[in-house]
Amino acid sequence: MQSSVYRKVERDYSVKRQKAQSDARHFKKNVYDENPKLAQIEDKINKISLKSIKSRIFSDDFTRQIEQENLTLQLNKLNKEYEEQLARIGLSKRDFEPKYECTKCNDTGYIGNKMCSCFNQELINESFKQSNMFKIKDENFETFDFGYYSSTNDKEKYGIEKSPLENIDGIRRLAYNFSHNLDDPQQKNLLFTGSTGLGKTFLANCVAAEVLKSGKSVIYQTAPILLDKMVDYKFKFNKTEAEREEYDKIFDVDLLIIDDLGTEAMNGAKFSELFNILNTRLLKNKKILISTNLTPQEIKREYEERIFSRFVGDFMICRFVGEDIRILKKKLVR
Repeated sequence: MQSSVYRKVERDYSVKRQKAQSDARHFKKNVYDENPKLAQIEDKINKISLKSIKSRIFSDDFTRQIEQENLTLQLNKLNKEYEEQLARIGLSKRDFEPKYECTKCNDTGYIGNKMCSCFNQELINESFKQSNMFKIKDENFETFDFGYYSSTNDKEKYGIEKSPLENIDGIRRLAYNFSHNLDDPQQKNLLFTGSTGLGKTFLANCVAAEVLKSGKSVIYQTAPILLDKMVDYKFKFNKTEAEREEYDKIFDVDLLIIDDLGTEAMNGAKFSELFNILNTRLLKNKKILISTNLTPQEIKREYEERIFSRFVGDFMICRFVGEDIRILKKKLVR
């Protein structure tokens, strides 16, 4: 991993951890300012706790036992009073704890000596400049809106027997199940096809968000950028260790999402790299989600047979139909 990338992510984690702790301190201070009795009780608890420590260190065994029993009774009484005072204002001790983004590592980036999955994902995001990954807080299965899809069956208009609503409901279910079965060798990959504005990218973000919740890693990149990056690496003479690690992640990351397939300017080198991605990840049982505006017929015409055969044999092809959601949203704004 590039040292500069690692240092940046490490700094970012330090900043957000400190912010969470600072926010917690300010919240507690504001509560104490409005409820001074809480501060008084905590001050008494701290003094008795300090007295208990000194007793364990400096007192003889007999004196220590008596003092400890007495101090424990006082502490229990004060702690109960403290909790009762908090309950009166609708709070508990947990409300004073820092609100870390990752509850597994408390925004340290590590669990013991092992890198936390959240830190690893941030390294990937920074290395690949994954702008789409910032959208997953708003674009996920919980926020998916069926209201933009018609319930009207119109085969002549949409080219399928189902209504757009029935169709997207089925695709959403497939995508949700896919996101929870990445390790299943029987689980096929996903190919989203359809015109622009039908929700392909949104649903890809839904899958990414769900996969990240399970602690797995995701690379989400457009086809032009991804293939350019791979070709540049292959033709680069002096490759750094960091560049090798970045290249290897494309094959080893838990889920690879390739957006906008068909918008890249293809050549022989890119054909080879695309096939390399598909073939290697399929052999490793590493899942892929691809979205494209091309129809299966257009994919067959634009790409080599060996690439198209991978789509047919190893992917579930999900065809998106309906009205352009971006246009519908503009109409609603008016």
